[in-house]
Amino acid sequence: MNEVVRRRPRSLAHDVVDTLTGRIRDGSLATGEKLPTEAAIMEEFGVSRTVVREAISRLQAAGLVETRHGVGTFVVGLGDAASFRISPDQLGTLQDVIAVLELRIGVETESAALAAMRRTPENLKTLRNALAAFISAVEEGRDAVGPDFQFHLEIARATQNHHFVDLMATLGG
Repeated sequence: MNEVVRRRPRSLAHDVVDTLTGRIRDGSLATGEKLPTEAAIMEEFGVSRTVVREAISRLQAAGLVETRHGVGTFVVGLGDAASFRISPDQLGTLQDVIAVLELRIGVETESAALAAMRRTPENLKTLRNALAAFISAVEEGRDAVGPDFQFHLEIARATQNHHFVDLMATLGG
């Protein structure tokens, strides 16, 4: 008897991430180079702004790009193999998942406290937009992983400490 294995369909964001990652790997998007605008990526891939933002969030989580608010998103390279990473194969047991959640709780709690004290008006505006995108995704039944990650990343940015941003990018993936 032939058994059909059903796989979850690839998301549009995943396709954008794969293509942009390929361009970073082959050098057509070099380290330090600015990514095309959201509008240009939307047009090229025929996707919505939400899909583009989710893709960029995933690229940030993978350590391939960084966004500088008001300036754009830039390629930071393929990452440093020696940097801290939690790969899917390190999440094989319930205890492994709990351990990562404990780490996130500790980091995110301190991040939120620092963000509350140090945030700028621009951080607050960006946080509100990220939260609205998350709420919208949930209410519309869309994938909320990208918007959720973006919200947590914006909290890390509001700490004014780039180490929180770097660690959140690692944990977000």
